[in-house]
Amino acid sequence: MSHELRRRIFDQLDSLTLIDPHTHINPLAPASETLADILGYHYYTELAHSAGMPKAEIEADGSPKERVEQLFRGLGPIDNTIQWSWFVEMCRAFFGFEGDEIGPHNWEPIYDEAARRMQSPDWANQVLQKSKLSAVFLTNDFDDPLEGFDTNTYIPCLRTDDLVFHLAKPEVRSRLERFTGINPSEPSSLRQALGALFDHFVAKGARACAISLPPDFAPQRVLDGRAQSALDAIVTAGTDCGDSHRKAIANFVFWTLAGFCRDYGLPFDLMIGVNRSVYPAGVHQGRDLYDSRVSLHQYKELFNAFPSVKFPVSVLASVTNQELASYAWIFPNVVCNGHWWYSNTPTFIEHDLAARLEAVPRTKQIAYYSDMYKLEFALPKFAMYKRCLAKVLAERYVIDRGWSEERAVAFGTQVLRDNTEQIFPAVDREAVSARNSLNSFASDSSFAEAPAFGGPDATSLAGMAAASLGAAAAYGATNLSGVPSSPFEESLNPLQPSAYSSRIEPPADMGEELDLAGDELASPEASASNLGDTWPGLSDPAITEPTLEAPAEPATLAGDFFSEEISAESNPPAEPLSWKESPAETAAAPDSGSFTAWQDTPVASAPAEPSFAESMLEPLELGSEVVEGSEIQELDLAPELEIVSDEPFGQSSETNLTEPFPLNIPEPPPEMDEFKFDFDDPTPPEAK
Repeated sequence: MSHELRRRIFDQLDSLTLIDPHTHINPLAPASETLADILGYHYYTELAHSAGMPKAEIEADGSPKERVEQLFRGLGPIDNTIQWSWFVEMCRAFFGFEGDEIGPHNWEPIYDEAARRMQSPDWANQVLQKSKLSAVFLTNDFDDPLEGFDTNTYIPCLRTDDLVFHLAKPEVRSRLERFTGINPSEPSSLRQALGALFDHFVAKGARACAISLPPDFAPQRVLDGRAQSALDAIVTAGTDCGDSHRKAIANFVFWTLAGFCRDYGLPFDLMIGVNRSVYPAGVHQGRDLYDSRVSLHQYKELFNAFPSVKFPVSVLASVTNQELASYAWIFPNVVCNGHWWYSNTPTFIEHDLAARLEAVPRTKQIAYYSDMYKLEFALPKFAMYKRCLAKVLAERYVIDRGWSEERAVAFGTQVLRDNTEQIFPAVDREAVSARNSLNSFASDSSFAEAPAFGGPDATSLAGMAAASLGAAAAYGATNLSGVPSSPFEESLNPLQPSAYSSRIEPPADMGEELDLAGDELASPEASASNLGDTWPGLSDPAITEPTLEAPAEPATLAGDFFSEEISAESNPPAEPLSWKESPAETAAAPDSGSFTAWQDTPVASAPAEPSFAESMLEPLELGSEVVEGSEIQELDLAPELEIVSDEPFGQSSETNLTEPFPLNIPEPPPEMDEFKFDFDDPTPPEAK
């Protein structure tokens, strides 16, 4: 019964026409021209190399047919793998092969027949039709002109790895400037350039933004002051600028991209956990591995800060699947997305799929994507997944839980087809432009200092919004200079060819260039004088930055609050801080804030009378000592208060309050932002 039931469910699922939500297809050459294009896929070359075939033989020069002949000398040991079964299945489906084994004795007739069929002018459409695909998502460089193909069939997706992790490279900044006509030398202009890219991609029908992330990346919000110092260092020293600056700009760009995804209504695909160049001697694209030390806990600030952004998350290994299912269980904006790379084999798919189907709402699962480079791979890869899905539905739902077959098929249809169309809808460009022209991001302090992204000026990318919005600030508004300033105003002269010949991922040396371990975002030169760079809202010139007044007496508080880089000469406050009013802040402060303080160094005995700041903390016996690991509770502080040296409340000449400050501050009204600040991490999270 089980086998026949599985077959019936599979047949119904296999009849569906689908959209593939993640590929590396080159839309200008989407299908293969010879078997060399298929067998050159990194799954085959890395397995052959693993089985003992020398790298030099695998990557030797020669005609396509000569390279295939060479590969077949080393492919024998991999005929047990699921990857080899894909090749056999596509040869049966597309090239008329009827046997069970393909090897050195019979590959040549298959090669010749494949070459003959692939010469058909509409071969790509034939493959799409036979594979039952109506469209595939692409992986596009940020400076891809997106011209020369049907964007309804080949759907653009903005890949952002270079922008986040390699902006320190002069060539990446040059590409961005050439493509947008904007010099990304300041946070505001960098933000404007990124907005211009979103303008371009959305106008061309993009439905997602995507990035591949190393296992130690933990996104955090970086304010403009810190981003400016990072940009200055990058412009001056390039990739030699130092890890702290590269970390800061990576987080600034990533957080900004998430903000644009929110405002354009694009999902942000996160592909988490790949370690680059683990095996440097490997074949092309066969050097990277997963790292099980990754945790989605590193993304909690992101998920909380952007509740309206859908985050389809892919994890590289099955060991992370339970955590992904748990996060999708709890966070409304986290979506389980496909079975990526090393987890893309039936054993892991079946296990991970069953766990997701049982634990995650049915609307929050994207069943599968092929990750293919050539269209021929879609048919065998999706067939593999459909068999796993049919098995789980038959055994876990129809047999074990008593579902009807029709109900099980409807469930499978939803995760396999319907959810992709719902989670990645076509963006209503006019609605986005109108909404953003009205909002201008005024409600989001993370962009408070910047004008509307891509607003009308002589250097912005030409867009589509300005024609309908007139002078209103809008993304990518029309270039007012009348002179072409970017490839989109000079479309006949594209500046950057599409790069599809290799996997569009961070290069293998990324791990050497950017060590994202830890949470250091402060500049090594950080001091009390530049804390405003990481203080919410204080980049507004109307607001006075908080100043730390060091006590005259020697410090009695060991350690420091802000960063390991702050030396004794930085004069951290000797005791807990008290507060005074600042007229400038009282007049201009837009929001109230709460700051979470953590202290992990011993503190000398408390004074006989607790200070105001101490009175806000968890009660301690007078004279007791706060030992390492003790937790200091959250301080709710009014924004109009300025840090000064600590004195008992009511006795400081610096304190000018007419009545005692309440210890229980009411929560701010909904329209006001709330910030949290961790003294061990100078970059506060996104305003919630």
